[in-house]
Amino acid sequence: MSAAPHRLTETEGIDASAYLDLLKRHLLGLHTDVYVRVERPRRVLRLLKQAVSTAPGRREIEVVKRADPAAVAEGRFWPFVGETMIGLKRLDNLQRCMEDVLDTGVPGDFIETGVWRGGSAIFMRAVLKAHGVTDRRVWAADSFEGLPPPNPESYPVDAGDEHHTIDTLAVSLERVRSNFASYGLLDDQVRFLKGWFRDTLPTTSNERWAVVRLDGDLYESTMQGLEHLYPRLSVGGYLIVDDYGDLLSCRRAVDDYRAAHGVNEPIQEIDHTGIFWRRES
Repeated sequence: MSAAPHRLTETEGIDASAYLDLLKRHLLGLHTDVYVRVERPRRVLRLLKQAVSTAPGRREIEVVKRADPAAVAEGRFWPFVGETMIGLKRLDNLQRCMEDVLDTGVPGDFIETGVWRGGSAIFMRAVLKAHGVTDRRVWAADSFEGLPPPNPESYPVDAGDEHHTIDTLAVSLERVRSNFASYGLLDDQVRFLKGWFRDTLPTTSNERWAVVRLDGDLYESTMQGLEHLYPRLSVGGYLIVDDYGDLLSCRRAVDDYRAAHGVNEPIQEIDHTGIFWRRES
């Protein structure tokens, strides 16, 4: 059964577009002039453990004053003060997916697994606000303590992964809540799931999803997101994966899940690393 479509008038659409475009710039840190450029994401993990002040001059990371618009669009710059590192193309894709399910009445809430500083989830809540949607929620699932150590016995693809050692990726729930509040978007349409995905995602088994966005990096985290959330993704809804192009562990989890469960919808590229598909059955 479909939810009631939420069709926009022209005036509402113009207002929503202007608000969301401005919000994207702030969430990406484009209102400042200092960024971290990540040239080779798969080789940069050890360097991120070091102080940023030691990074200039290295090939993989560089502190820059002026961001190349194309690199920002691709999510190759990490902002010092912004709330998301996913880039403009992936934010645009998230907006299109959300607005499509709202416009067509696909039922369900919206969830992101792996939220960092909260930027993508903040944007999801902003899309609902921009279009006057009051009967759906945004869920932000994260340990809020960084990534889990790899479990190579159960997930061999994750062997040797170092994400759990990177302090930069550990952002507290208090800070994420504060980031939501700073944009006026912390309210009862936002739900936080704090803890490891293996513990928290099973508690959502009665929920229905219209858009699921996975940003767990590891094979384990990506697979848990798929196993617990995809079965409850509505037909017509969207599955978005953040690191399919950059991280072998993430790609393998997606490919393995699709093969095991007969998911045949074509994968569509967003940028160099992000992908999505629309559930058709």
